[in-house]
Amino acid sequence: MKRDFLAVSDYTSADIQNMLDLAVQLKKEYNQGKNKPILQGKTMAMIFQKPSLRTRVSFDMAMRHLGGDALYLSPAEIGLGQRESIADVSRVLSGYVDVIMARVFDHAHILELAKWCSIPVINGLSDYNHPCQAMADALTIQEEFGSLKGLHVTYIGDGNNVAVSLMHVCAQLGAHYTLATPEGYDVDPKALEIGQKLAASTGSTITALRDPHAAVKNAHVIYTDTWTSMGQEAESKKRELVFPPYQVNEALVAEADKKAIVLHCLPAHRGQEITDAVADGSHSRLFPQAHNRLHAQKAVVATILGAA
Repeated sequence: MKRDFLAVSDYTSADIQNMLDLAVQLKKEYNQGKNKPILQGKTMAMIFQKPSLRTRVSFDMAMRHLGGDALYLSPAEIGLGQRESIADVSRVLSGYVDVIMARVFDHAHILELAKWCSIPVINGLSDYNHPCQAMADALTIQEEFGSLKGLHVTYIGDGNNVAVSLMHVCAQLGAHYTLATPEGYDVDPKALEIGQKLAASTGSTITALRDPHAAVKNAHVIYTDTWTSMGQEAESKKRELVFPPYQVNEALVAEADKKAIVLHCLPAHRGQEITDAVADGSHSRLFPQAHNRLHAQKAVVATILGAA
């Protein structure tokens, strides 16, 4: 039976930890020379509705490092649901490749791809969540602190897709998760409900606040993201008036734990959600976090293709 990777909440805590342990192993193996070609003969189709630096390059290189191939398909070549129905695209690609990674606007498109595909589908980002980013986030935090269990992770800013997947992976791995969002920019209520159920099973907590200063008290991890995501450009001027109190700057970071790290999924809009002093400072782990996309995704792909 095929296994998709559409949301971290679809997997058990043990499944997520096993994938993280595999990511650690594959990263170590790569740094000591190169990875074994465990995906030799396997090909990934990469469908993009949204442009990307990290998602495209990290998945392409993940397949190459593991001995496989990746095929980039631009919006002009696919046009999901426009030039051709999602059901037809799914069934055609199922006969050509071994796995699909799709980066889309509408989460319903990922779900429909998975419904019609006879091969695994990986969610490279949707408007609802960003599970591959969450795996890289968890790997980065684990590398820094040894485990997420009992840590305090604080997300500051827009309650977007990144906030959702980070919430779910923290809940599954036992980290206490705090969100500080402006009124009207909270995470999806259904996503919050899922997170609370996951947290109840691991002994972690989820707390939603308005005050970013209260949110970072005792935080081991401070996480932020752009105020305006792709597809929301029409709201950018409005958002620029709402979000300045949620900027992650040196003063805010100073209110957290002394050994706190700062994360951002990138691209960063420096001078808005994060300052240069923080992004390039001693607390920042932005670039190790970005590099961990490569290794976390190797583990995801190897797991769902049964190669590990």
